[in-house]
Amino acid sequence: MHKEKTPIEVRYQETDQMGVVYHANYLVWFEIGRTKFIEFLGFQYKEMEEHNVVSPVTNANIQFKKPIRYGDNVTVETWLEAYNGIRTVYGYLILNGEGEVAVSGTTEHVIVNKDTFRPLSLKKTFPDWHKAYKKQLEGDS
Repeated sequence: MHKEKTPIEVRYQETDQMGVVYHANYLVWFEIGRTKFIEFLGFQYKEMEEHNVVSPVTNANIQFKKPIRYGDNVTVETWLEAYNGIRTVYGYLILNGEGEVAVSGTTEHVIVNKDTFRPLSLKKTFPDWHKAYKKQLEGDS
C-alpha cells in the first residue's frame, strides 16, 4: 500500500492564541494530502466534477498527540485505509519535523450527484478509480 507524503508549510494564520495550529486546519491538511494521494493514482477531483459528481466527507476522526507551531516543518502521510465500492476511507498521519506523529486520523467519503446529493457507486460511476483503489488495498502500488 502506497503512502503519499506531502510537505506542509505551517503558516502564521493557521495558529491560534496558544501559538499552536488551530484544530480545524488539520482537516484542510488532510484534504491536501488526500488530493495528492489521488493525483499519485493518476486522477483528479476535477474529473468527477466534470461529470457533476462530488465526494463529500461523511465522517472524520482526528486524534491530537503533539502540538504543531508556526515555523514547524510537517508532512502529511495519506493512504487508502478501506474501500468497498461505495465508501472510501483515507488514513492520515501528520508528522512533525522530527518524524513524530503529531496528529492522526481518517476521513470517510462517498460520491454523490452534485445537484441531488443522491449517492452513487464509485465502482460503477468511475471504474478506473475503483480498479486503482482495489489495487492499493491489495498492496500492489
